[in-house]
Amino acid sequence: MRKTNTLLLMLLFFAAGSFKSFSQTIPVGTPVLEDYYRRMQLLGRADSLLSFTIRPLTPEGLKNSDILIPNQVGDSSNWKALKPVSFFHKRGSIELLPVIWQQQYNSDHPYGWNDGSMIPARGYQTLISAGFFARLGPLSIQFRPEYLYAANGSFKSYGENRTDKDLFIYYYNYNLIDAPERFGDLPQRKFLWGQSSIRLNIGPASFGLSNENIWWGPGTRNSIMMSNNAAGFKHLTLNTTRPVLTKIGTFEAQLVGGRLEGTRYSPLPSRINSVGTDLFIPKNPDWRYLSALNISYHPKWVNGLFFGFTRSFITYHTTLNSISDYIPLFIPFQKVKINDGIGEMSDRDQRTSFYSRWVFEKARAEVYFEYGLNDNAYNLRDFVGSPAHARAYIFGLTKMIPLATRNQYFRLNVETTQTSQTVDYLVRDARSFYYHDIITQGYTNMGEGLGTGIGSGGNLQSLDISWVDGLKQVGLSLERYEHNMDLAREAGFVSLNGYSRSWVDFALAANGTWNYKNLLFNVKLQGVKSLNYQWVLKDYEPSKYYVPQNDVYNFHGELGVTYRF
Repeated sequence: MRKTNTLLLMLLFFAAGSFKSFSQTIPVGTPVLEDYYRRMQLLGRADSLLSFTIRPLTPEGLKNSDILIPNQVGDSSNWKALKPVSFFHKRGSIELLPVIWQQQYNSDHPYGWNDGSMIPARGYQTLISAGFFARLGPLSIQFRPEYLYAANGSFKSYGENRTDKDLFIYYYNYNLIDAPERFGDLPQRKFLWGQSSIRLNIGPASFGLSNENIWWGPGTRNSIMMSNNAAGFKHLTLNTTRPVLTKIGTFEAQLVGGRLEGTRYSPLPSRINSVGTDLFIPKNPDWRYLSALNISYHPKWVNGLFFGFTRSFITYHTTLNSISDYIPLFIPFQKVKINDGIGEMSDRDQRTSFYSRWVFEKARAEVYFEYGLNDNAYNLRDFVGSPAHARAYIFGLTKMIPLATRNQYFRLNVETTQTSQTVDYLVRDARSFYYHDIITQGYTNMGEGLGTGIGSGGNLQSLDISWVDGLKQVGLSLERYEHNMDLAREAGFVSLNGYSRSWVDFALAANGTWNYKNLLFNVKLQGVKSLNYQWVLKDYEPSKYYVPQNDVYNFHGELGVTYRF
């Protein structure tokens, strides 16, 4: 309890200061702008003290009065902007937010992630958002609702022509997470709160109610703890809006208490085995409470170096009885220190991650990693002896290479994400990273993962090369996506003798962003080759790693337009 009070006092200390005019945020996943500002930091044109590990981004953090039309690429030929309208003797103002229209298409089966309120679906889907931002003194309101339409077409399911054993193992895994293969059999139409919030802003601190997506950690393609893979969720937030300077360096922090929703869909459309047994175990209909903390630290002695720590707990809201249940973030990490060595007794699902990001401004480069755990070690000896138990990790680097033409660069990024278990599972099975035996929706909101978009047990390696000039970017990306390896091992599709039958996607994409006057465009054209799609082993030959007859091809396309008033 003392530690909880200390954290609150620290955040209140951050809040001390004069009222300040706040502007709208750049929502997580905003096309073009998010990547632009991160590139600018590598080039020495954005605040070097900003970690980029707690998002959405704010004007205070970026030190830019108009984050929608960056200073470096301001164009006098832009169409006339609509200026904010002031009221109450300029103590308040109101302005229109950009209109964002994103479209996506998958020709054969669902592919893609980090798309917010969009769902994994075949066919066409679109997401439209717009709204306004208003402020009055320290109070701000950002109203940015979203409309989603998804055709949600049918596709070849894992459940087709499967043995009872295959179906049993699948449900044995996916009964522990709310991750339906398909969101029903009808088109989806939804109006959502989207990236909306109401906040009280004092100095570098902001407290409020929000539905915005959150991104925690240094990753660009994935995040272990928080990303925009799922739709935003309702939450109370107490966070810094810019780095807070102290004698030992700068700090950024966010404390969140939120409500997570589930779906009623079964993991597969087919629920009944050959003898009539219903394999689907319905989830607890109660909503889940999420308590989570992220603290980022930049030591004053090392330029560009950031360290961070995150922790999250999820429980059903009917089990909340005390303040320690709402803010359980200071429960000891080592199980030996809890309940005389018995360990955690409450029905809570918890995860922890540690991360670091190091920006080398002179080299125009950065290197970063995040290491997560979903099961705490019994004691320090246990962790040292088996650090790979229940772990997931992300590692990546980015390099900006100057070209002969002024302000033009090649950008190179490589990143790898690993969430499947290591061979440690043979000694002590930790289950898949985002599963849970009691909170059977797992680490999800509205049927999609809060963390990595590649799903529990998934692994990804990606390479991106592009030409960049301000907001403009044109390039190619290559990625290798290995689907739920934990399930594959358990079902016998992957063995230790080398005869693996993994479901692996190889994807090559041409992508680009462009700005013209007040418009921003983004496009992605991606071809996906799925080897052993859905782990189908038709015409199986032990001498071949992949079964040629099981290749499936998919086209994934994205097209977006943003208009900035």
